[in-house]
Amino acid sequence: MNDLIISKKKPSYPITEKLDAYLAEYNRNIKLPIFYDDLLRFQGSIVVYDKEDNDTLWIRVYYNDYEREEIEYALKKVYTILHSDGNENTFPFLSVDAIDYCTFGNSKPFRIKVRNILNDNFTYFYIKRADASRIYGLELEHMLSPYNLNFLVYRDTLIEEHIAGIPGDEFIKKFLPKCDKSEKSQIAKEFVKFNERCMIRLLGDMRSYNYVIVPTHDFDHVVYKIRAIDFDQQSYEGKFNIYRPQFFKENLKMVELVSETFQKLSIDQYKIEERSILVKRLKSYHNRIGTLLECMEDDVISKEENIKLLKSKIYDYTLDVGFKKCKSMGNILKKSLEYLTHNYENVNPLKFK
Repeated sequence: MNDLIISKKKPSYPITEKLDAYLAEYNRNIKLPIFYDDLLRFQGSIVVYDKEDNDTLWIRVYYNDYEREEIEYALKKVYTILHSDGNENTFPFLSVDAIDYCTFGNSKPFRIKVRNILNDNFTYFYIKRADASRIYGLELEHMLSPYNLNFLVYRDTLIEEHIAGIPGDEFIKKFLPKCDKSEKSQIAKEFVKFNERCMIRLLGDMRSYNYVIVPTHDFDHVVYKIRAIDFDQQSYEGKFNIYRPQFFKENLKMVELVSETFQKLSIDQYKIEERSILVKRLKSYHNRIGTLLECMEDDVISKEENIKLLKSKIYDYTLDVGFKKCKSMGNILKKSLEYLTHNYENVNPLKFK
């Protein structure tokens, strides 16, 4: 398997007025008491290791006493806005246990751990620089995947809730070999569907550490689902295969599992199932996703050469001449979704405004 090369440093694209208005309309744009840059003023840090003493590529940061008090207050406020109504009555029961900074990747996020001191329950959320590509990715995931996403944007700062699950690379290494035949068959099916969904909605770079496996106990067995956790590469790259997880070497074990488990007929069946459910989700969010695509069509979220390459590759894949007329990544995604509905909806295909 030839490894795909991802752009080493994808630029961060600003939020346009049109996208900002969209976010405000759907309650994503809310005034926040802290910005990403505020957290960069840390005074020191230590490396965070996992349980096996491996470097996690996160560092735990510290602030001087005066700033620490102010920052913790603001982070508690963000937590209550994200998960509740912003009420400060719970502040005495909340503790900001850790502020971690990731030194790896494009977004360089901060991970905030908030604990309820009454019962020791804790959760995480992330603070990142707001990037239009990522915001489009989050919104599309919210509407086109089986999962709802909770995030907030204010000026150049993005707040994301934590997506729980076992990192794909860790699952493949430690848990997949222990799964029985039935569980492996289920995981293979989910990977086929996940692969198809990423390709259709143009979510790139789904290497194994950019998605999680979510096990859920259901009666006498465990159900496994696959969720994307990184949306930085939404509609940016020009190589079509970057939007298809099956072509990353990090996913080779999953690809082999699919090949060993299913015949082509079954794989095609699961692809059709995923396309059909995507059409149903498109119908449910028709007006909202149409508005988002309008923003995306007018936005600059990639390089001109990437747009030209991607539309030519998708034309080769679909033989639909409409892709040749696309002038932006938003155009390409809109055409992709219209192509999907035209081919997999039983009634009149959707037309976005």
